Amino acid sequence: MNQPMRPTMKELPLEERPRERLVLVGEAALSNAELLAIILRTGVGGESALDMARRLLSTYDGLTGLARASFAELRAERGLGDAKTAQLKAALELGRRMLFATPEDRLVVRSPSDVAQLLMAEMAHLEQENFRVLYLDTRNHLLGSETVYVGTLNASHIRVAEVFRDAVKRGCAAVIVAHNHPSGDPSPSPEDVEVTRQLVAAGQLLNIDLLDHLIIGQQRFVSLRERGLGFE
Repeated sequence: MNQPMRPTMKELPLEERPRERLVLVGEAALSNAELLAIILRTGVGGESALDMARRLLSTYDGLTGLARASFAELRAERGLGDAKTAQLKAALELGRRMLFATPEDRLVVRSPSDVAQLLMAEMAHLEQENFRVLYLDTRNHLLGSETVYVGTLNASHIRVAEVFRDAVKRGCAAVIVAHNHPSGDPSPSPEDVEVTRQLVAAGQLLNIDLLDHLIIGQQRFVSLRERGLGFE
């Protein structure tokens, strides 16, 4: 039985096309797949640019995986020739350089919602739990971030040294950690609270503050600091 053809980008209503949506609602409201589709511009062989973007994000487990992939790896993907691969690598590199811009240009984290806005589009749809560390200076400028664990979060498996290793190397004043719940429900589990307690204690020994632990769900997030969980 033949499957119905998916609509092309031009066949979608205007409010569903990524480029038109960016104009209407702004870039911050677009998903990673929509932003990626704008960079790719066109699809291939019945696959729209948006579908291609979703495929690439799924194949490489999000933007971080895409950024780590080599030019040759991406070039081998269906629909990615030299030009599109170069466009994609250039856009990802610009994003990486923003993290290491001058202090005046770096993102300043002022609230849990700042972190959630930064991470939610990427992490809310991951099929596995990803544990992310964000590195901050004394003025809460974002210096960078790293995914340090992939898989079910378990207090007995988390190695505190792994979480703080790059923070020590960078001379960070503080870190924020975040992970997603693939179920979409960001309610903290007892394991989440225990991990937070361990990291708070380790940060005190290292003189690196754990400012918060965020749990990312579908269109929702929870700040464990705001709830007083693990920060007693």
